[in-house]
Amino acid sequence: MLYTILLDFDGTCVTHEFPKVGDDIGAVPVLKELVENGNRLILFTMRGSGELSLKKFGTDGLQDAVNWFATNGIPLYGIQTNPTQHTWTNSPKPHGDLIIDDTAIGIPLIYDPKISKGVFVDWKKLREMLITYEAIKIKDNDKEGS
Repeated sequence: MLYTILLDFDGTCVTHEFPKVGDDIGAVPVLKELVENGNRLILFTMRGSGELSLKKFGTDGLQDAVNWFATNGIPLYGIQTNPTQHTWTNSPKPHGDLIIDDTAIGIPLIYDPKISKGVFVDWKKLREMLITYEAIKIKDNDKEGS
């Protein structure tokens, strides 16, 4: 099954370190698998952009997140918006089939008080869920995942 996935950034793709980009938490290989399986990723984050972000935090937080995806070779279908939904709605909320966010009920989390704010997505367990949802198709030689 193919999904359009709304994807948070801080605590979801990286540890919470805002306004800096946090550390790796294992999202990259799973996000690449999702895209390789035909799913579309929409960055859906509270990180701001433009003058206010620069003035308050000294960085364009949204662009920093977008750059993280580019650096890691993960294409985004959209940034804060679903690029096709303007043809059928004027709602500011982006449409997606799934939401991956460290604040979403049911998302598997890791609790580690030594890291950042101590809570972030457990991508190993989430990958198993995504296989169940058929968002990731496993190959016969990859039954356990990598």
